[in-house]
Amino acid sequence: MKESDIDPKIFELYDVYCHSAMQRREFLRRAAALTVVGGSGLAMAQALLPQYAQAQTISFTDKRIKARYVTYPSPGGNAAEMRGYLVQPAGEGPFPSVLIVHENRGLNPYIEDVARRAAVSGFLALAPDALTPLGGYPGNDDDGKVMQKKLDRAKIHIDMLNGARFLKAHAQSTGKLGATGFCFGGGVTNYLAVQMGAALNAAAPFYGRAPNTDGVKDIKAAVLVHYAEDDPRVNAMRADYEAALKAAGANYEMHTYPGTRHGFHNNSTLRYNEAAAKLAWQRTIDLFKKQLA
Repeated sequence: MKESDIDPKIFELYDVYCHSAMQRREFLRRAAALTVVGGSGLAMAQALLPQYAQAQTISFTDKRIKARYVTYPSPGGNAAEMRGYLVQPAGEGPFPSVLIVHENRGLNPYIEDVARRAAVSGFLALAPDALTPLGGYPGNDDDGKVMQKKLDRAKIHIDMLNGARFLKAHAQSTGKLGATGFCFGGGVTNYLAVQMGAALNAAAPFYGRAPNTDGVKDIKAAVLVHYAEDDPRVNAMRADYEAALKAAGANYEMHTYPGTRHGFHNNSTLRYNEAAAKLAWQRTIDLFKKQLA
């Protein structure tokens, strides 16, 4: 099944499913009850569910990288010590570093793959797992999103901030730091740009919540914001964010990708838009290569 085969009502229901406590069984039940164009609502819903094994682009054992799990201290966060997935390019280093922030369901295989993609491009990448205090990503997104909702969101932000500081100071890091993230992680990336000021060199949020406009004046990083065309919840914040960036004299770009939906970079689901995802990721890598050199 292709993206074009999915009725818009199923996409809308899937967005609710992804951003609420709705469980898979309820999502499928509601989809089956919908009258849709071109087939079965249940079949369309099933086709939208993540297929992580098929979506992997870079193997854990790829010879171009070295990947491992690490822990780092997180004072003020949800746990005294957090766990993350650290991937470095093969070679001696040090390397410019990039923090990769997951969506609202923990460190799933898609985000680990993104960290490997960053490492293949020459960056020391760390993808923290916000679910560490509850045992870590549980192996499925349904339980993961429920677990993440149980955690103090402000403290998750602190856990990610501590991850960024750990990465910046890592022995294999040059001290130059970028950040990117997706959905929830896009919002965290904006938060880090405000909180870290000049300590963050570049930020590339994907369809994430904009920061409070009164903090935008503190952003010193070069900012590259990626928006889906059909994403009213996130796009409603765009105008105020851009006005604040302009007023602050920030170095920023914003791009909207035609024909895309929220989550278009995630190649494990049919929301994935290959052309847009590849363009947005190349722009992100280009930003990091320029700003973290």
